[in-house]
Amino acid sequence: MSPVTAGVLQLLALIAALALAYRPLGDYMARVYSSEKHYKPEKWIYKVIGANPSAEMRWPAYLRGVLAFSAVSVLFLYALQRLQGSLPGSLGFVSIDPDQAFNTAASFVANTNWQSYYGEQAMGHVVQTGGLAVQNFVSAAVGMAVAVALVRGFARSRTGELGNFWSDLVRGTVRILLPISVIGALVLVGCGVIQNFAGIHEVGQFMGGAQQWNGGAVASQEVIKELGTNGGGYFNANSAHPFENPTPFSNLFEIFLILVIPFALTRTFGRMVGNLRQGYAILATMGIIWIAFTGLMMWTEFAHHGPALDVAGGAMEGKETRFGIGGSSIFAVATTLTSTGAVNSFHSSYTGFGGGITMLGMQLGEIAPGGVGSGLYGMLIMAIIAVFIAGLMVGRTPEYLGKKIGTREIKLAACYILITPALVLCFTAAAMALPTPGDSMTNSGAHGFSEILYAYTSGANNNGSAFAGLNADTQWFNSTIGIAMLLGRFLPMVFVLALAGSLAEQKPVPETAGTLRTDKPLYAGLLVGTIVIITGLTYFPALALGPLAEGLAS
Repeated sequence: MSPVTAGVLQLLALIAALALAYRPLGDYMARVYSSEKHYKPEKWIYKVIGANPSAEMRWPAYLRGVLAFSAVSVLFLYALQRLQGSLPGSLGFVSIDPDQAFNTAASFVANTNWQSYYGEQAMGHVVQTGGLAVQNFVSAAVGMAVAVALVRGFARSRTGELGNFWSDLVRGTVRILLPISVIGALVLVGCGVIQNFAGIHEVGQFMGGAQQWNGGAVASQEVIKELGTNGGGYFNANSAHPFENPTPFSNLFEIFLILVIPFALTRTFGRMVGNLRQGYAILATMGIIWIAFTGLMMWTEFAHHGPALDVAGGAMEGKETRFGIGGSSIFAVATTLTSTGAVNSFHSSYTGFGGGITMLGMQLGEIAPGGVGSGLYGMLIMAIIAVFIAGLMVGRTPEYLGKKIGTREIKLAACYILITPALVLCFTAAAMALPTPGDSMTNSGAHGFSEILYAYTSGANNNGSAFAGLNADTQWFNSTIGIAMLLGRFLPMVFVLALAGSLAEQKPVPETAGTLRTDKPLYAGLLVGTIVIITGLTYFPALALGPLAEGLAS
């Protein structure tokens, strides 16, 4: 079987698995977030944190809950890292330096999981399981809660109430993420992923010295790393490491975990607003972009551009032979079109255009299908922008799901789509203009610029993957990328929740003959075009200086 055929078959198998899970998982999540029943373990949690899960919240109270919980999480994770040297189960590792502890705390709480350290050489069992793995669950649940609040804004009328943040947080963790993670971890253990609390041990000689590895509860962390679109690896090689991702089947299963909740949330959206076709329209938009990016990535990496690539069957540099170009390309697109950031190959070694595709996927806003929760609310913001553009073209007040998109709504949507590009481009410009940050680049020219652009694109979009080649463990990058991650995560949430509150207060607008049908293929095409054009106008000059210049020169 040729590598191209193998890659296509893997993609078809993945689509089939996602299709089978779409309806039951989407309907189940809709029931979870619509239920008024609280299970006994959930009641214990509410009692400990002092929350009333039945109290409805308006958007300012919901936002305060998000920010307060996240602030406490940052402080807790920062303190845990700073105290690591004094904690049991640290494997002899010292406490983390202040700038790196801040960067890591911001990263995992913001669902970014950017890592400027070697996991197996820096973090002991306590920090890995009691700190990082916990944030993998709750940061994902926060994103899902915000998305559900926006969906309620569309579904409700003449009220500013969006539900209860603490209830949404706990239910998302206990009823959705935990059960799937338990099953997924068992599958990964069966594939050969390790799960233990072993210490550091020697496994042989390597270049005249002893080679050492430490064990860990890797399978349980690996599954939520992918399922919660987190991405932080237990080992520095991330999902290219055989302890995290040992076989082609485990590779495909991990890609499935990355995509299954973001895609299924479109069904949840359709169910909660009472119109499944609206969910299908959003799903179609996400699917078109994802399949197009995957096909383009496979084409660029399989294309032969010289004798070495002819012999290897494609651009194999930086890719695992266990997965090949097909498995690596599908993984790379899945992880950068979501906020996952896990890697099973090194994006810096991709062709110039291939590296540009990974960057563009993040710059779209990671909405195809995006992170758990963040992908859905990001796509709904773009849906509002598309409706507004359509309204301008026909001279009609734009409406979406029976809600008028007025001045307040479009201003909030515009602020949302401007935040992340401003962070990416301003921080990249500062790093290139100042003398010291440039010293961290391994490469010069277009590829070196791509390293910097990729780092801030990954941080501000809460992705977490790295282009490699950039020494990001400096005070400048730890601090600025940490700030970009926090602002890129929580500032957009302010506008999302304010928009949800504004929509919930409106009364429904009756549908007329002139109402734009947002559940039809024409609208899905308009939405795809809006996303591509807005991203292209925003990032094209920067992409032209980096991956496009490199690709055209090769």
